[in-house]
Amino acid sequence: MSTNPSTNVSPLLEVTDLAVDYRNGRRSFRAVKGVSFTLECGRTLGLVGESGSGKSTIGRAILGLAPVSSGSVRFRGEELATMKRARRRELSNQIQVIFQDPYSSLDITKTIGYTLAEPLNHHERLTREQTLKRIREMVRRVGLPEESIHRYPAQFSGGQRQRIAIARALIGNPKFVVCDEPVSALDLSIQAEVMNLLAELQKSMGLALLFISHDLSVVRHISDDLVVLKNGLAVEHGRADDIYANAEHPYTRSLLAASPVPDPQAQAERRRARQAAAIGSHARTPSLERI
Repeated sequence: MSTNPSTNVSPLLEVTDLAVDYRNGRRSFRAVKGVSFTLECGRTLGLVGESGSGKSTIGRAILGLAPVSSGSVRFRGEELATMKRARRRELSNQIQVIFQDPYSSLDITKTIGYTLAEPLNHHERLTREQTLKRIREMVRRVGLPEESIHRYPAQFSGGQRQRIAIARALIGNPKFVVCDEPVSALDLSIQAEVMNLLAELQKSMGLALLFISHDLSVVRHISDDLVVLKNGLAVEHGRADDIYANAEHPYTRSLLAASPVPDPQAQAERRRARQAAAIGSHARTPSLERI
């Protein structure tokens, strides 16, 4: 299913009937069960679901960090699931990731400048002056002072570290970025700042984003399209505006009802509606005495 069926442009990313199994000895568990979607250049697809829904597993499968049991994952027409390691390394400058916890993904023994220089040194032949210029430009673009490049991760706040992680992911000018819960560990005010930064960078750089989150309200203003996941299955898939306006699946409606809104009165009404629904469901369930 194309995220933009009105065009004939080949998608940047095609995920078809993706299944992922995790094994523990002789036992296996299917974490993703035949999920399909496409993502085009310059667009954002939100993968949304509760913990255990399979959303992060899909991101890891695309990145080559989780096994693909069946199905297909194609980037610019090339199959990623069976791609040789050397070719995968060549594509690493085009496919990047921003993780939930920037502190654990940054080398605490290296300065920010060293961390940002690594992908440039690996993929591009630049002089020291050219590398330093790119690093300074990228640091400014994510809203940090230039002198940050001489400091270490421990000297920054959580929001600042996530800006550094964004800078590292984007400094090589990738085409596609997996954002795996990139703001869930941040305070609400900082979340908004980082989301606005990502939206601005996506627009200016023409990025395609796969934005993974458990919170529909977080992805609301950045996603063009949504895939709602439950227990490894895609239960709803479509344009973000359409789903927010008229969600079809009960699970999607429950996620929407659980999302916080800035209006206290509207939030209270949502809470009462959820409580009423829970009471009604309980009343319809036969008690042990009646069985």
